Amino acid sequence: MGVDVKICGLSDEAAVSAAVEGGASMVGFVFFPPSPRFVSVERAAELTKPVPRGIIRVGLVVDADDDWLADITANAGIDLLQLHGNETPERVHGIRERFGLPVMKVLGVLEVKDVIAAARFEGVADRLMFDAKPPVGATRPGGNARAFDWSLLSDIKTKLPWMLAGGLTADNVGEAVNISRAAAVDVSSGIEDAPGRKNCDKIAEFLAVAAAL
Repeated sequence: MGVDVKICGLSDEAAVSAAVEGGASMVGFVFFPPSPRFVSVERAAELTKPVPRGIIRVGLVVDADDDWLADITANAGIDLLQLHGNETPERVHGIRERFGLPVMKVLGVLEVKDVIAAARFEGVADRLMFDAKPPVGATRPGGNARAFDWSLLSDIKTKLPWMLAGGLTADNVGEAVNISRAAAVDVSSGIEDAPGRKNCDKIAEFLAVAAAL
């Protein structure tokens, strides 16, 4: 039956086409300037325009203020906001209400209490993503190509749809899904030749493996 896949950190037309043609359910664009995958609102608008209906265009932000969110939501061609910072449930609710788009809250995971904390976002977020907590001293959020103990998610009780992220590749996504029971996964660094440089062959391979799960 396969699992849904979000290809994140897209910044060029070839990679967007590879994601679309390979069957991605979501395509993600990073609006966080310190990231090597950052795209401007104007560039994102160019990249999202040809994406067919039915594929969700996701905008990743990190503790963004309302002015930045207003620009992104009005001009970048985004269908869903991915909140990858330290947003509280109250902030998530406020963003969802003010900007009228569904939101996906990302939660860093290191131990079981991090998974239990997901309950705080029920009723305010539309989706969740579980990613590895960044290493100490990291300047960017997320797993930074690191995985976490997938078994922590195997008995998750949340009522929200959720995705697994963090260190996934074509070689380990099958094991990750088998252990975590995830119905959807997110990949970025695992389909790159270098940070921010997507490899279209790796995108196609990852999507083919995920479709066969």
